Amino acid sequence: METTTKTKVTVSATVNAPVAKVWQYWNEPQHIMNWAFASPDWHAPAATNDLRVGGTFSTTMAAKDGSFSFDFGGVYDQVIEHKLIEYTLGDGRQVKITFEGNGNETKVTETFDPEDMHPVDFQQAGWQAILDNFKKYTEEA
Repeated sequence: METTTKTKVTVSATVNAPVAKVWQYWNEPQHIMNWAFASPDWHAPAATNDLRVGGTFSTTMAAKDGSFSFDFGGVYDQVIEHKLIEYTLGDGRQVKITFEGNGNETKVTETFDPEDMHPVDFQQAGWQAILDNFKKYTEEA
């Protein structure tokens, strides 16, 4: 019997903001809707977030022209304020996000299980683009 071990994928960015602001902008739906998309022709028209162990979240990511949309969501497995979020997506993949605050800088690192539909480098580029969008939005706000 063959077993395949999936390599986890990691993206990161250092945001020029204190960890309390980074945490707030990462987790509050009114902020999520301003950054949770990979390119300017997409947007996030809806977001909900119950940030606690066992709580659920969902973000609708959609093409602005209405041609495609999907909900990105899951259940929280671990939450340590200003430090760590772990969750399981609806398809069973796991995601770990760490927040490393250092004064007016915060390093955000996401590690996730890739899905099987798209090449890993495509997924990594997409997650990095969203993280970069988060960085830009948070620093400019």
